[in-house]
Amino acid sequence: MAKSTNNIHNALRHGLIIGAGAFFLAILASLGAKVLLDNITSLIIALILLLIIILIGIIFDIIGVAAAAADQAPLNAKCAKKIHGAAHAIGLVRNADKVASFCNDVVGDVSGTLSGAVGATIVLRIILYAPSFNEVIIATLMTSLIAALIVAGKAFGKTYAIRKGTDIIFNSGRLLEWMERNLKIRIIQDARSKRQEARCKK
Repeated sequence: MAKSTNNIHNALRHGLIIGAGAFFLAILASLGAKVLLDNITSLIIALILLLIIILIGIIFDIIGVAAAAADQAPLNAKCAKKIHGAAHAIGLVRNADKVASFCNDVVGDVSGTLSGAVGATIVLRIILYAPSFNEVIIATLMTSLIAALIVAGKAFGKTYAIRKGTDIIFNSGRLLEWMERNLKIRIIQDARSKRQEARCKK
């Protein structure tokens, strides 16, 4: 009973942390996008910004799925050979639930919300440039286009992540190690992998 209660408390705490993270990330992303859009006069550049936001959501969705689909055994073998990034990749696999929550839920949802807001701003600019266009039709087309890009991108991404999960997570681990070594930013905090990580370092 005590173990079950602790699991519920841990799940609630994890949910609150993820929710708070999504809240603040959404604020920062929204403010950043607003500042960019306020200083961007070109409709083409605004559309490129929209595509970048959608692409970020798709990439993180791929990483989240790959973390759950990756096979740890090849990563252990790479770690034994002291290949850079292997220990961090193992950390991602061991924290697959947290990685998936952050990548799929936090970044994915924020990306979806933000792309909708940017899309609405683009629609308003199109109407300003061409008042003769029907606002309802333009807004509907923009919403449908954003939804189609997100759904198609994530559908492809999930298939790719399941097939190439181990490779994706290994490359993600290499990126995390580079960030930790050069930027002093540590993303994965996993006490269980510290001993294994020490064996992986040259």
